[in-house]
Amino acid sequence: MLSNESVPPAFSRSNSQASMDSTSMEDFWCEVESIKESREDGSEEAMLLEFKPADEGELEAEWLQDVGLSTLISGAEEEDGQALLSTLTRTQAAAVQKRYNTYTQTLRKKNKHTVRDVRDIFGTSDSSPTFETVPVSPVSSNGIQLPGQKPVWKSVSSKSCLDCGIDKGGPSITEELSYDVSFSESITVLPKTQEWPKNQRFKKEDSALPRFIVRKSRFGLTEVGNLSPEDMKKIRYLSLIELTAFYDALGVELKRNRVERVRGRENGLFGVPLTVLLENDQKKVPGIKVPLIFQKLLLKLEETGLETEGILRVPGSASRVKNLRQELEAKFYEDAFDWDQVRNNDAAGLLKMFIRELPSPLFTVEYLPAFITLVEKISKIKLQLQALHLLIMLMPEANRDTAKAFLQFLKKVVANEGKNKMNLWNVSMIVAPNLFIYKGKRANQQEMQAAATTAHIVRLLIRYQDILWTVPSFLISQVRKMNEAAMNNSKRQLMFDKGVRKLLRRKTMERERPERPEGAVTFPPYLQSDIPEGVIRVYAPLHSKVSMAIQLNSQTKAKDILARFHCENSHGSPQNVRGQIQSLHEIGGNIGQHCLDPDAFMLDVYRANPQAEWVIKPKAS
Repeated sequence: MLSNESVPPAFSRSNSQASMDSTSMEDFWCEVESIKESREDGSEEAMLLEFKPADEGELEAEWLQDVGLSTLISGAEEEDGQALLSTLTRTQAAAVQKRYNTYTQTLRKKNKHTVRDVRDIFGTSDSSPTFETVPVSPVSSNGIQLPGQKPVWKSVSSKSCLDCGIDKGGPSITEELSYDVSFSESITVLPKTQEWPKNQRFKKEDSALPRFIVRKSRFGLTEVGNLSPEDMKKIRYLSLIELTAFYDALGVELKRNRVERVRGRENGLFGVPLTVLLENDQKKVPGIKVPLIFQKLLLKLEETGLETEGILRVPGSASRVKNLRQELEAKFYEDAFDWDQVRNNDAAGLLKMFIRELPSPLFTVEYLPAFITLVEKISKIKLQLQALHLLIMLMPEANRDTAKAFLQFLKKVVANEGKNKMNLWNVSMIVAPNLFIYKGKRANQQEMQAAATTAHIVRLLIRYQDILWTVPSFLISQVRKMNEAAMNNSKRQLMFDKGVRKLLRRKTMERERPERPEGAVTFPPYLQSDIPEGVIRVYAPLHSKVSMAIQLNSQTKAKDILARFHCENSHGSPQNVRGQIQSLHEIGGNIGQHCLDPDAFMLDVYRANPQAEWVIKPKAS
């Protein structure tokens, strides 16, 4: 059964200090006191998060809706729900069934009448709801799935991978991560002890964190921004199901907050929801993904503050920060604010104030208990990283993009440790209270002290951010299956549509083309002829040579195709196109739109999606 936590678990100062020595905790408590003083002197406005209690069964109903399975509640035969269920792994299906059973049992107990069974919707015949599962297996070097193979963790030396390691003084052992199999399926033995021992200390040295490497598969790696919004929505559905199954497999309770209302400002810079800020900023800069004020504060610090000793730790003047905030509110959008007057420590103070004053925390109040739990209950860093990875996939787009920009800045701060005296642990201790303390009617000193545990989460976020913002390949595989199932369901429905049959009879001799996905490009008939097996036609509408047929072999990579187009169009294409970074995109078929990794082997991608179109265009920033 799901749990509802209105506030994170409380830690007293003595308990939290038991896990870290007093010297390393000093920065944290100074930051907490600074935050408290800022609130008491009126420098920060009060924003309120109001929580609502959960009746029995409501958490499960909300969970089913959040994972895209509202069809199990409404009884409607929604195509997306059926398609999603058809892609689930064994452990994912068990997680869905567990929540659905709790929901129906509660409903029967409350209403004392028969509740429509999932068998009536999906036609299963067992005595309890069951879902057809599809195991997501790893892919071999030739693109063939290997049933039952588990992820491999071993030492490596190749550079064809994503490396999140230690710059200096690192550990001798390197672990390779494979994301071809779902995390919950790869847990074969439940660790005997999941909680940190009460007397255990977090090791604050950088070398305490292992070096993780994600080996590139034949399909390459996919960053969060490389998939269409429609497919990312499905990634979020699957990530919540997988996170729940992962916690179930570890014997850990997944806790979520239920927020009834978030009260924030509707205009201005500070205390405004990210979505509102972006909506206003996009009128000035179309397509922007991170608020302009946040970008400007980061830019100011990157240009002049990275080498400042104690940056982020040494506070600026409270009165100056308060006055600068008021001036920014009045002059920022008029481009009349003088940034030269802002001292580096004051800019750092404004940056932290912006984060603290968001009406909802940057890492979302809903899953804040889940962040806490992954440190409290899971002791292995590899498992913590997997849980954290899924939580990042669950974040709203605006929060995830803003968090990424912030973590990239923090990584630069740590890289300048020699001059600014801020190592990874120092930065994590300072940033944790700003990220994980939120204002609500139940907020208190114990809640603020609970953020001490999250310093470990912050350093995981900083150290492994490149891994965390990469979409696990097993989720992409499930999205492809989900899209294929949805297309097959649509085709079956069309076959029984009388209106469609009449239309087909009238157009017997005509060849109907399927609806083109969003982002696809229309080309003249002479470019649309049938293409032999293993040959793809690549389109480059912005170049002088707009189309080229390319014979694929087992070694052809996306970057080879880009290089060929660049060579063919080095003189004929417009100057602005030659100056842009071009990427090869997979569009349509069983994916919405996918910007391919330059190292992706194209024959493997083609075989996974033979109905796709291949288009070269600038990568979305």
